[in-house]
Amino acid sequence: MDHDEHDKGCGEIVGAERAGAVRVSAPQQNGLQNGPLAGLTVVTLEQAVAAPYCSSRLADAGARVIKIERPEGDFARGYDAAVHGLSSYFVWLNRGKQSLVADIKDPEDAALLHRILEGADVFIQNLAPGAAERAGFGSDELRRRYPRLITVDVSGYGANNAYASMKAYDLLVQAESGLASITGHPAGPGRVGVSVCDVACGMAAHAAVLEALIARGITGQGRKLEVSLFDGMADWMNVPLLYYEGTGKVPQRVGLAHPSICPYGAFPTADGSLVLISIQNEREWAQFCEVVLQDAGLATRPGFNSNNARVGNRPEVDALVAARLGALSRAEAAERLNRARTAFGFVNELPDLPGHPALRRVPVETPGGMASIVAPPALADGAAPALGPVPAIGEHSAAIRAEFAAPGRQQDHSGETQP
Repeated sequence: MDHDEHDKGCGEIVGAERAGAVRVSAPQQNGLQNGPLAGLTVVTLEQAVAAPYCSSRLADAGARVIKIERPEGDFARGYDAAVHGLSSYFVWLNRGKQSLVADIKDPEDAALLHRILEGADVFIQNLAPGAAERAGFGSDELRRRYPRLITVDVSGYGANNAYASMKAYDLLVQAESGLASITGHPAGPGRVGVSVCDVACGMAAHAAVLEALIARGITGQGRKLEVSLFDGMADWMNVPLLYYEGTGKVPQRVGLAHPSICPYGAFPTADGSLVLISIQNEREWAQFCEVVLQDAGLATRPGFNSNNARVGNRPEVDALVAARLGALSRAEAAERLNRARTAFGFVNELPDLPGHPALRRVPVETPGGMASIVAPPALADGAAPALGPVPAIGEHSAAIRAEFAAPGRQQDHSGETQP
């Protein structure tokens, strides 16, 4: 199978649960026991990040997700070996799925996939452009054969434009969408440190699938869904795009600051921490001046008395704030900022994240042992979903082949077909 590829970011999953353990729902083999999507079957021809992100959320909600892999597996399995010898990407995005090794170009395996799809609810693929159609699994053909099936085509740039045949890596889409041009420092564009275009696409695909399932419950008909990395990120670029079209001004790269709000940025404390403050309105600015800067009159001084004035006078404003906060320790700065009810946060390093008091984590079983990953963002009645295990390559092949064997044929334990 010729799968589309996506960019690999940097990251590491900590293997031991250190902080933020949360109550989890009772598990079943895949996702929540009696979860909202229990009883649904999702079939995927997926690799990398965007499509697996979508299907992992469906698995978390109780859907049965059958992941079709080549013998060498999803190439995301090889991105790193950070989690008990397994890829951090694969552990994150493939919990609760079943792995079936198959070659859709092989007639018998193609027939097997069609037998699975006869009773499936959702089909997700992110093969290279045109590959699914050439193999006989294009959305139009599948929708004709299985009217209740919801098909999801995940691509880089969509199907009907000059970019349709281009490869789509996350960083390339960050660049093409304009995101990189407004990210980083004045010296040059920067990359967002995670695969944000992949995630935006996966989130959009997940929402579209849920909408299609609701619509099918009303109409009885499936839908053909198309989601691209570019569209996902272009949607997130609405604010800078509309700002530019309305003002003719391009948001500037300002690092850990805000191009149109001041003060909004990171400032060092006396003991070496970086504290990031965010002033959203004049009431907050007056409180900040009085309590944190201990200069109430600054709030009404020319050059400081409105956000527009402060943005135009940013170097002087930032220098004054930096001097006052730079004389305080981290603890002293936090005390004053809390007393002023100023929104703030400390610029933490990645090693600080495992001990963060707001971090929630849940256990997940992997072929290499138990791991601890960040819990899904949403809690249902105060509980995170219990996550199903991460599959080994082809772990469920024999069982799935036996379950969906052609009439009059059966498969032995190795997956070999017997008359």
